Amino acid sequence: MTTDPGHDTARAFRTHQFSDYLRFERGLSDRTVVAYLGDVLRLTAFLRSKGVARPDDVDHAVLREYLYHLKDTGLAATSIRRSLSSMRSFFGFLLEEGACAADPTERLESPGTGRTLPTVLTQAEVGRLLEAPSPSSASFLRDRAILELLYATGLRVSEMVGIRLLDLELEEGLLTAYGKGGKERVVPFGRSSAEAVRRYLHHLRPELDRGLGGGMLFLNLRGRPLTRMSVWTLVKEAAEVAGISKRTSPHTLRHTFATHLLEGGADLVVVQELLGHVDISTTQIYTHLDREYLREVHRKFHPRR
Repeated sequence: MTTDPGHDTARAFRTHQFSDYLRFERGLSDRTVVAYLGDVLRLTAFLRSKGVARPDDVDHAVLREYLYHLKDTGLAATSIRRSLSSMRSFFGFLLEEGACAADPTERLESPGTGRTLPTVLTQAEVGRLLEAPSPSSASFLRDRAILELLYATGLRVSEMVGIRLLDLELEEGLLTAYGKGGKERVVPFGRSSAEAVRRYLHHLRPELDRGLGGGMLFLNLRGRPLTRMSVWTLVKEAAEVAGISKRTSPHTLRHTFATHLLEGGADLVVVQELLGHVDISTTQIYTHLDREYLREVHRKFHPRR
């Protein structure tokens, strides 16, 4: 029996998981996900033609050759820039998944476009978002606990749905999260989120638990573990109810968590640890956000702006 080399490459490069990561963790639109995935599939086909079958075998030289290949095919400069952006997102994902030991895109030069800063909510917008679930909803206590905990911890959506009852130290305000590549870290959370989780645990979860939850903290109304898609939908619908026009996803709350900490004076290394970033350069994007915030405050309040 022969195997399909394209299928083997997709499995080695985790392209299906990358699609889920873009949609449910980064909250990108379907159109953007399709574009990024198309870029990645074109890249992996090129790598396969060069005999590169595993992420760890990819180096800077073959990626540079690929960019020249795109240019030679007559691809527009804007499309090449997007392909480079897709590659950086892809190898950042693979690195955090533990599928490769180093990021081969680090030395690739961008054709002159700045890095897009992620969307961040204001404190007022966060307040409206947290208040969005309706008390008359059957899932109100669970939904409020999830929103509170997302903002309080900066967890990825996959980490949120992966919380087990055993991972929670409610009285201490701590939980254990399992990040990319199974990396474990302890994350604190505050009184507001602790109280929201406590109400859910005492008043709703016992009703939902029919022995099908596998010890997970958050269950759906059928008693099964909550999915990433369910959390993504919850955040999206809460943003609509709250009248937030910005594209809002669980990852937006992660960005907001980090930015608000830095605005409050938190150390970058501490934020790196809380987010579970392997490399501090990933966390440094939030220093750019912080500078933008400082510029905005200066423009707004300085008498000679």
